Amino acid sequence: MSGRRDFLNQPAPENYVAGLGRGATGFTTRSDLGPAREGPSEDQIKEALAKRAAQLGAAAPSAYGVPEKKEEEDDDERFQDPENEVGLFAGGTYDREDDEADRIYQDVEEKMDRRRKIRREAREKAEREEYERNNPKIQQQFADLKRALGTVTDEDWANLPEVGDLTGKNRRSKQALRNKFYAVPDSVLAAAGTTGQMGTTVMEDGMASTTEQGDGTMTNFADIGAARDKVLQVRLDQASAGNGGDSVAGSATNIDPKGYLTSLAKSHIGEGDAQVGDIKRARVLLESVIRTNPKHAPGWIAAARLEELAGKMVAARNVIARGCEHCPKSEDVWVENIRLNDNHNAKIIAANAIKNNDHSITLWIEAMNLEAEPRAKKRVIRHALDHIPQSVLLWKEAVNLEEDPNDAKLLLAKATEIIPLSVELWLALARLETAENAQKVLNKARKAVPTSHEIWIAAARLQEQQEVASGVPSKINVMKRAVQALAKESAMLKREDWITEAEKCEDEGAILTCGNIIREILGWGLDEDDDRKDIWMDDAKSSIGRGKYETARAIYAYALRVFVNSKTLWLAAADLEKNHGTRETLSHLLEKAVEACPQSEVLWMMLAKEKWQAGEIQEARMVLGRAFNQNPNNEDIWLSAVRLEADNGEPDQARNLLKVARQEAPTNRVWMKSVSFERQLGNVDAALDLVNEALQLFPAADKLWMMKGQIYEGEGKLPQAREAYSTGTKACPRSVALWLLYSRLEEKAGMVVKARSVLDRARLAVAKSPELWVESIRVERRANNISQAKVLMAKALQEVPKSGLLWSESIWHLEPRTQRKPRSLEAIKKVDDDPILFVTVARIFWGERKLEKAQNWFERGIALDPDLGDTWAWYYKFLMQHGTDEKRADVEAKCILSEPRHGEIWQSVAKDPKNASKKTVEILKTVVTRLE
Repeated sequence: MSGRRDFLNQPAPENYVAGLGRGATGFTTRSDLGPAREGPSEDQIKEALAKRAAQLGAAAPSAYGVPEKKEEEDDDERFQDPENEVGLFAGGTYDREDDEADRIYQDVEEKMDRRRKIRREAREKAEREEYERNNPKIQQQFADLKRALGTVTDEDWANLPEVGDLTGKNRRSKQALRNKFYAVPDSVLAAAGTTGQMGTTVMEDGMASTTEQGDGTMTNFADIGAARDKVLQVRLDQASAGNGGDSVAGSATNIDPKGYLTSLAKSHIGEGDAQVGDIKRARVLLESVIRTNPKHAPGWIAAARLEELAGKMVAARNVIARGCEHCPKSEDVWVENIRLNDNHNAKIIAANAIKNNDHSITLWIEAMNLEAEPRAKKRVIRHALDHIPQSVLLWKEAVNLEEDPNDAKLLLAKATEIIPLSVELWLALARLETAENAQKVLNKARKAVPTSHEIWIAAARLQEQQEVASGVPSKINVMKRAVQALAKESAMLKREDWITEAEKCEDEGAILTCGNIIREILGWGLDEDDDRKDIWMDDAKSSIGRGKYETARAIYAYALRVFVNSKTLWLAAADLEKNHGTRETLSHLLEKAVEACPQSEVLWMMLAKEKWQAGEIQEARMVLGRAFNQNPNNEDIWLSAVRLEADNGEPDQARNLLKVARQEAPTNRVWMKSVSFERQLGNVDAALDLVNEALQLFPAADKLWMMKGQIYEGEGKLPQAREAYSTGTKACPRSVALWLLYSRLEEKAGMVVKARSVLDRARLAVAKSPELWVESIRVERRANNISQAKVLMAKALQEVPKSGLLWSESIWHLEPRTQRKPRSLEAIKKVDDDPILFVTVARIFWGERKLEKAQNWFERGIALDPDLGDTWAWYYKFLMQHGTDEKRADVEAKCILSEPRHGEIWQSVAKDPKNASKKTVEILKTVVTRLE
């Protein structure tokens, strides 16, 4: 709250008399104490007004606020002074009440100003924007270009041309025009050659150096050549007088006229075809570096290599020689000097280098490499070992020079004594020794370097070699002892590093050691609470991705010992054997898998299929029999048994199995297989009876309705087929395939309008179905109604913008040839990875004869969805024109492994009863013939 008192409780102003302005005078009542008093006299009022006027700097008024009359010019001056208040505003002093009034008015003004501020700022902003729009600044005009600079790559920046000096461009061009060289006529040269001669001799008989012209004059080519040499000599002298240079930089002060053209012919520019100007600029910069810091070795090396690049080897050698003088302790400078000189001079340089750097391993090795004879090399390397006995590299070089293994053993034995911590030397010595001595060497090495895992792995590999040689497995588990010893020394590697070591052993052929490493370390650092199974499966997949199949096999074997009942692990291991193993290993693995997971019908069927493909039909039957015992009434096993009998020419046995399956496992899939089996055998009546009986049990099975309609359609009974499709669409309104068959039937009967109606109803029942939209577009296209097809395509792309099928249809059938590639680029930007669209792009590149790109896109589509048979067919058709026999065979093998089951054309071929007995490759070739 404010500490200010209210108005009535405030003290009265000085000389205040209540009612004085109304003519009242002061009085007292009897209740007042003291004598009564009158109001201020006239003199007091005049005195107060005079005092007020003196404060304001104005003339004293004559009476109650009425100033004395002045002349007109005084009035003008009075009105010009805002502080000279007279009349109503005259009199009185500026007190606290006036101050409070001013403050209140100020608050009101500020409040009103705030209320008007928003509108004022908006108006000012609009006016400013309008002004800036009509009068833009230069930086605003280039704002879009500045933003575009953000998309410039580093490569584009690097490729920007260097800015030249444009200020003197015209001047230099004029100067170059003045200095332009024109060929001197032969007559002028002949006259110059004869200058100063007293006479000429005309030879009567023609010589090789003279030619008689038509006007009777003789041209002497020898004199002309001499004159030309004189002119060239003058020009060379002028050039040598006008140019100065430093020999270090490669430009001599005095130019040798005879060797000038020769040096130009021998000079060359490096691989980058750098301009001479660039060489000169680099030379100036490097000279500055050398001059500023002569102890900087890289500067000397760069300067020498620049001269070498320019083809001036002598200058390069001089530069690097000076560098050796200024940087005698830099081995890089000495190595560069050795490289730039020939063998004889290089040996001298190497000797000087070693004098200045006798502990440089690199210089000793360079000196050794300069020697041609093995004896000289050995002498150099032994001198080096005298100076640097602790160098492992020098010892290895010395050992490599020895031709006798015994001498190499002696050197390595000496090396291990001097450098006992070098694992490389110990392992090299162990490789040269016999098995027994190698074991002793490794034991010594293990004692000298107890933290080395390489020594333990070498011991395990030595044990593997002994086991392979003797055929008797060892009872000692070296890797188990290695893990214990390394853990005790706190030198245990990470699990990932051990897997890497196992993969190295696999590369070197040590399969048993690889398996032992995995067996001992795979569970290291993992608790039972961890997701060990997922971790191990990831490890195996990583090894498979790197091509290390034995390591992955060992990982799966260890994981299956821990998780013996894991169906996922068994399937992953079976997949590894199927793709990278043999038939025997796969069969053996699956036998173990069905014992561990007897309730997995997938493993049983895989085993039966392997037996079947191996030609062991009876074994396959036995496997399926065992599967029946473990999984009674399983439809997958029933159908596998039916397929086995049907493919092996036992239709009666297959029919009986289907009959039993319909009783034991009455599923819609079993009934569909029964109908399909009868259709394949040509028993149409039996197939119709079965399908009608099945529809009584499973009226919501759309495939049964499709099979019924296809049977009638195959027999030419279109009304019955139409009724089957119509009833099926009512029972299964979400079945896209059923709607498509219904529409195609109407179109086949010539009722295009009915086909359109069917598809319109289908799109209402199944929203956002690209197959239905494409079929509607194709109906219009087959009816030559291209404009309506384009309208439907526009609507379809609005409803299903990420359908590769729609984009492919638009690109191939509704776009001109020149617009296919831009449309495909637009489609790739809008659609995620889609194999149908990838095939479309590949076909576009195929049409443009860009075969490598087309092949890459085909392979990307196959990798994205190997189950799509149409992609395989298009790729195979491409390879039939532009591929090799090996590549086609590889595609066939991969297609067999993938077993594609989907695809618009693939399904129509594979599910045709006429093609029931065909293999995957035969279906592939049939699909290729139907591609358009």
